[in-house]
Amino acid sequence: MPAQPVKLIFSILAGEEGLLNETINTLSRYYGPPDYISAKMSFDYTDYYCSEMGGNLFRRFMTMEKLIKAEMLPDIKLATNEVEGKSAKNKQRQVNIDPGYIAAAHLILATGKGFTHRPYLRDGIYADLTLIFQKGKFTSLPWTYADYAEEKQIAMFGKIRAKYLLQLKQEQPLILTARKVI
Repeated sequence: MPAQPVKLIFSILAGEEGLLNETINTLSRYYGPPDYISAKMSFDYTDYYCSEMGGNLFRRFMTMEKLIKAEMLPDIKLATNEVEGKSAKNKQRQVNIDPGYIAAAHLILATGKGFTHRPYLRDGIYADLTLIFQKGKFTSLPWTYADYAEEKQIAMFGKIRAKYLLQLKQEQPLILTARKVI
């Protein structure tokens, strides 16, 4: 039996609101219309990106209307790496895009950095098990990023999961089948 399709999610991080919006538009052109875009929120959990992108960063989360096959995640991560590269100035990223997906059991992010809890997928891309769903809500893990473990994010991901589960119940859920390269 094939795996169920999953809900595509993006975290978009930038210092300029215009660049956040431009990235949302670019991703929408390639992966279809979004069905959720979060409010702009300050990103002050870490200074990891400051040397490259500056210190006044903002984030928006976005999910797509069409579900995807989980095995598409490496292609999507490679494509978002290209978008990041196209917006770079002096070889410094101006936007950071973290794609992932929500399934009934967990939230997975794609990353190019391996670690003990990140199984290798392919083409230099690893899966980061970020949250698991248990006892009626998403739960963080010892390695979950602080911003993903925050209660307001947990609640948001729970609402996205509920919408995803409704999509799965549809007779013909919308599924993105073509692998889009940006």
